[in-house]
Amino acid sequence: MTSIPGPAVLILPTLLALTTCAPETYDTILRGGRIVDGTGAPPREADIAIRGGLIAAVGDLGGAAAETTLDVTGLHVSPGFIDVHSHAGPGLATGELSHGEPLLAQGLTTVVVNPDGGGPIDLAEQRAALEEHGLGVNVAQLIGHGSVRGRVLGSEDRAPTDAELNRMRELVRAAMEAGAWGLSSGPFYAPGSYSENSELIELARVAAEFGGIYTSHIRDESNYTIGLAAAVEEVIEVSRQANIKGVVTHIKALGPPVWGSSATIVERIDAARAEGLRVYADQYPYPASSTGLSSALLPRWSQAGGSDALAERVADPATRARIREAMVENLARRGGADRIQFRRFTEDPSIEGRLLSDVAAGRGEDPVDTALDLIIEGGPSIISFNMSEEDLLRFMIQEWTMTSSDGALPLFGVGVPHPRSYGAFPRKIRKYVFEDGVMTLEAAIRTMTSLPAEVMGMKDRGRIEEGLVADLVVFSEHFRDNATFTEPHQLSAGVVHLFVGGEAAIRDAGFTGARAGRVLEAPGR
Repeated sequence: MTSIPGPAVLILPTLLALTTCAPETYDTILRGGRIVDGTGAPPREADIAIRGGLIAAVGDLGGAAAETTLDVTGLHVSPGFIDVHSHAGPGLATGELSHGEPLLAQGLTTVVVNPDGGGPIDLAEQRAALEEHGLGVNVAQLIGHGSVRGRVLGSEDRAPTDAELNRMRELVRAAMEAGAWGLSSGPFYAPGSYSENSELIELARVAAEFGGIYTSHIRDESNYTIGLAAAVEEVIEVSRQANIKGVVTHIKALGPPVWGSSATIVERIDAARAEGLRVYADQYPYPASSTGLSSALLPRWSQAGGSDALAERVADPATRARIREAMVENLARRGGADRIQFRRFTEDPSIEGRLLSDVAAGRGEDPVDTALDLIIEGGPSIISFNMSEEDLLRFMIQEWTMTSSDGALPLFGVGVPHPRSYGAFPRKIRKYVFEDGVMTLEAAIRTMTSLPAEVMGMKDRGRIEEGLVADLVVFSEHFRDNATFTEPHQLSAGVVHLFVGGEAAIRDAGFTGARAGRVLEAPGR
């Protein structure tokens, strides 16, 4: 007798068939884009699916469905850019700028803050401030040596005692435990300039215990003190002695006395890497730097003890003469008064955007005397046109050089900031890839994505790969910077879509207002 299958037996195969044939569903699919995956591999056409904030699939996803499908045919799709040297932290911690729109317009999805040895010591407090209004981009924190030294020794120009060094170690350790990704230093600036390299090595060893990095605004980018080559060697020695990744940050040969030195510096870093040391650099793609007028022109000894002590020294005619003599030499290192442009000066906004030579002529003074008076009045920040294109390009094409901005997050229309705050990343692609052909697109993208992720130890982003965080930027051939040195308050253009953690921060070239960024805690903390 043949048995007749019951209803459940008949229905089960049908359900299984339907389940098998059901298309994969995602939150978002980007169809037909030209994928530049961040590794340096040549571009390829493929679809990308996003689900749950992650890259869920890459390939031909013609049979898949999604809540949102975007046709990105003819557009470039890359990992979101990572800025390893950003001064955007203070701006992002405010309600006015937490959106980070000038950063998003550059294709940035992650910034590393507290560079040059600066920033707060209490990273938990900074994190709370960053998260208070929501973040348009992700933020990774460093702990600054200058801030740590200032907390323990103030502005004193001396070596720490054993007890003071131990206290500095404790502060760095506490910051690393709080989620810092590494130690930044700025031995070019006071009070970091009062430290010996041995002090930096000792504190870098603490960061190394946590797998952190060491990044440094080196002691001398010209021939102010120990010279450019010796300053780079200091970073190499920190890397060697502390067994840590060392980064020569915003690498440059500053001023006519050292133009052409890039070849020697490249040789030294290559030799260190051949030795097995993990030494890198980052660079912003401009021939001009930005700093404070005090840092650019004053001798470091004159700054010991802070602004009150400086004012007392300047009031003494003999000491003022010594300071002025050093300033004459330092101004020459910068290429002269017509290469110094005032960026921001709250005490006299009328000088913003003007050259030191112009302001001095208007006052009927020697530029050095004008500069010293302005420093005593409060000290403006400046842009300094001090690099050669030859050195800029030689540093740029090295396999160990990352892209950075060294930019802040200024209030729109306030002051005359360096254009890098609005355009560093698109400028590199627009000028040095699309126009001048110095690099291929895939090589440039690597310097902005997988290389900084590798150096920082960010294993979950920086490449277009299944399972990684869906920080993605979609941009056109018209990707460009619009900010200039005289009119810097202009957003970059050409980003069509941008995703932070899978959430659209830019859609169809417009900001969505999303605050999908977060403060990234280093692994294992």
